[in-house]
Amino acid sequence: MRTGLVWLLAALVAQGTIMHYAIVRNAEPSLVLVAVVWYATRTDPGLATIFGVIAGAGEDIIAFDASGTWTLATAIAALLSSLPRRRFFEDSVPFFMIVTAFATLVRETLYWTIKKFEGFPPGLGVLHFHEALLQAALNALLAAAVMFVARRFDRRRFARARR
Repeated sequence: MRTGLVWLLAALVAQGTIMHYAIVRNAEPSLVLVAVVWYATRTDPGLATIFGVIAGAGEDIIAFDASGTWTLATAIAALLSSLPRRRFFEDSVPFFMIVTAFATLVRETLYWTIKKFEGFPPGLGVLHFHEALLQAALNALLAAAVMFVARRFDRRRFARARR
């Protein structure tokens, strides 16, 4: 879990600083969610939920949001992302992309549902839905990029170990 927390910290820093430049039509890809799904697909549901709570609390701190909506939404998305891990290979790129897109839609749905209960005006539902769909596609592409980079570094490590 220690290395996962280091990657999560790096994702939180990148999310709060440079990912704002990657916005496409008001949808921002989330490195934090990709890190959460990466960890969740490789561990049991309990640890995945704890990791999701930590990631969501970090996002609430970055967003200066005291309501805890990201904490709850990310924890549930992490829990749901960890459930199919026993049935599929976690190193599969399509699997990782699909789980990331699904987790994005679940997290955004939970986030905006909680915000509605807090009194956020519901008139922008269609706009937020379209942004969530675009963000799911962007996060899936980001997940594929992360998987390919991780495989590249993994191959280098194994190549050095064989010598």
